[in-house]
Amino acid sequence: MNDTGTEASGTTATVALELERLRGTMEAGFARVDGALALLVQRSDQTDRQLADHESRLYALERARWPLASIAALTALAGLVLSAWGITTR
Repeated sequence: MNDTGTEASGTTATVALELERLRGTMEAGFARVDGALALLVQRSDQTDRQLADHESRLYALERARWPLASIAALTALAGLVLSAWGITTR
């Protein structure tokens, strides 16, 4: 009975040691995954800020462009009126 108890004790110690190694491996793996996820979150935040910046710059460009079309239309209309006036006064 003593041999069987020693074998069981040795097997239990081996299982406990393997479980401890597995726990260490799992902790290291989770730490690696946590680091990778933190990096992805950081990059996502940077991308969101960059996208918001681009959207605001695009909106400012679109707003600044609107008067140019109006000025061009008014200039064309003024040219048309002057041309028509010049033709009719001859």
